[in-house]
Amino acid sequence: MRTCPNCGANVADTDDFCGNCGTYLGWIQPESPEPAPAAPAEPVPAVEQPGAVAPAKPVPQRTRPTAPVAETAQNGPPCKVCGTANPIGARFCRRCAAPLTATAPAAGRSRMPRWFRRGGGGSPWPRRFVVVLLIAALVVAGYLLYPLAGDLVQNVRDKLATPAAVSPNRETASVEVPGHPVSAAVDGATNRYWGAPAVGDWAQFEFAQPFRLLGVAIHTGASTDPAEFAATARPTALDLVVSTSDGTTTTLSIDLADKPGSQSTDTGISDVTAIRVVIRAAAGMGAGKDIALGEVEFFKRP
Repeated sequence: MRTCPNCGANVADTDDFCGNCGTYLGWIQPESPEPAPAAPAEPVPAVEQPGAVAPAKPVPQRTRPTAPVAETAQNGPPCKVCGTANPIGARFCRRCAAPLTATAPAAGRSRMPRWFRRGGGGSPWPRRFVVVLLIAALVVAGYLLYPLAGDLVQNVRDKLATPAAVSPNRETASVEVPGHPVSAAVDGATNRYWGAPAVGDWAQFEFAQPFRLLGVAIHTGASTDPAEFAATARPTALDLVVSTSDGTTTTLSIDLADKPGSQSTDTGISDVTAIRVVIRAAAGMGAGKDIALGEVEFFKRP
């Protein structure tokens, strides 16, 4: 055994680093017992000699036995870096000097002001006031955003639903051309039509139960046949005045292409009870020509 030159701790001859302070021990050689000084030669009584006599050889003193130093037990936790076993209580690995004791991370300093932290001293009222303000802000935000959230839910349901046709239970019109009643616009046939004499005329359709209106499909002209289609005037713009059960109305303006066939418009209005179709513009107007609205189809969410 030997001692660390830095802290004086006992270290084994095979240790490369001190287990107490981590000092490198490679430059220190193990201590070897120093030979005892030679005993002085006993004086030789003076005798008469015939000549000079060489001095006697000194006899070295016998080495005194020393008790062996017990090797420190290496039964501590192994080093996490090199795996070498170390004595219990060692702070550094005797083979690679890696620290053996984990240091706890320093506690982070709170970024909240001292008056807001619980137990930080001072009056609790500032903290309570901030909490009340946050709750009030959440309530106001929920109140303001509730209609938007409701519309979002309804729109998602509209996208997922399969539209179902719904028929009115009552039809009225501001005016009808003889032979072309307003009921012909909702009879399911595209070769019959409601005839209106002029722009501004309207037809109204009422329903027995309120429903969610998903869309409207409109056929303009007297027929899907191109020749019959061109023989009459056709609406090219309509206003849909949608009434709901609470008495409010919503006006949707629809521009139509001047061609045969169905033209669809998405709506998304709840609690619909009546729909008025107002002719806003028409093509092919002329003497003796009435405006033909072939078919109007309404679709609801099941």
